[in-house]
Amino acid sequence: MSQPIDNLFGMHTGALALWQRRTEVLASNLANADTPGYLARDIDFRKALAAAAGGAGDGSLPLAAPTPGQIDPVQQANDTLAYRVPTQPSMDGNTVDAQVEQAAFAANSVHYQASLAFITAQIRMLRTAITGGQG
Repeated sequence: MSQPIDNLFGMHTGALALWQRRTEVLASNLANADTPGYLARDIDFRKALAAAAGGAGDGSLPLAAPTPGQIDPVQQANDTLAYRVPTQPSMDGNTVDAQVEQAAFAANSVHYQASLAFITAQIRMLRTAITGGQG
């Protein structure tokens, strides 16, 4: 039953998991803004979503999953976790730029809310179709 639901919501179910993982990574960056030697990380969202959708995004063949739900989008996100290139070097080796991280965090939450709004609209549409517009 998982497969039809995933098809119903399109890429948004996988995207929600990736947005959530990116929120955790960005929050970790912000929490370690004053930690000497901490290297900021981020998820290449397009690459992770393409990998979760079945392609590596580089023209390679998609990974086959014999059972639905076998490929975990969060694991795909962990595989695409990369170090952020610092815009301003610091003396202690920390690569976190708080302003960049806060902007990325805000943009990420907007994307998360958009995916959630799409799924909510789909559920509302299904409820209307099932009840015939009554209730």
